[in-house]
Amino acid sequence: MATVILLRHARSTANGSGVLAGRQPGVNLADKGEEQARRLVGRLAGVPVDAVVTSPLDRCRQTLAPLLADRGLEPVVEPDLAEVEYGDWTGRALKELLDEPLWQVVQQHPSAAVFPGGEGLATVQSRAVAAVRAHDARITAEFGPRAVWVACSHGDVIKALLADALGVHLDGFQRIVVDPASVSVVQYTKTRPFVLRVNDNGGDLSGVVPPPEHKDEEPSSEAVVGGTTGA
Repeated sequence: MATVILLRHARSTANGSGVLAGRQPGVNLADKGEEQARRLVGRLAGVPVDAVVTSPLDRCRQTLAPLLADRGLEPVVEPDLAEVEYGDWTGRALKELLDEPLWQVVQQHPSAAVFPGGEGLATVQSRAVAAVRAHDARITAEFGPRAVWVACSHGDVIKALLADALGVHLDGFQRIVVDPASVSVVQYTKTRPFVLRVNDNGGDLSGVVPPPEHKDEEPSSEAVVGGTTGA
């Protein structure tokens, strides 16, 4: 199977605002985020990207814009990679949410958390994993097992994807850190996923490309060693 680069969108106007933005409109990249998006082109210079899949939200599309222009690629929009539907919590100040009983459930037992008027985190993981695996199968069929593709999504969604790839229960996903503009890399095989990078904020990514002798079994030892440097 192929190798997927899980890209969290660059810093947005909502990051650090103290508000849970969720899917509300009008959230764009901040100045720093625009700079991070431009730097992504150089970070992926040594990586042959075959396809790009993205959340439909503006901050993901804006993050990908410089890379897409550089590579001449058109993204596939995937609704199941969208941000968590926080429902009634959308747009509320985080300092207010700290007093909600559900807040501790989200932190300590997220698999049981369902946002009022929104969706549960278990549902988020299920939809995101199904979407990534479906696109991975499609891209592998089109470009072969050495294909590399980018999936641009959101922090909690990527954390849920990584928990699945690591074989970690969703209740442990809050232990995973995924910064804005960071990349995490998962190589899917017929038997199990291999996590090559987590929360990489600027390292050389050329080592995640499968070697020519790749047999769709396991990643090379070089890729595995390179993937231990995370955040």
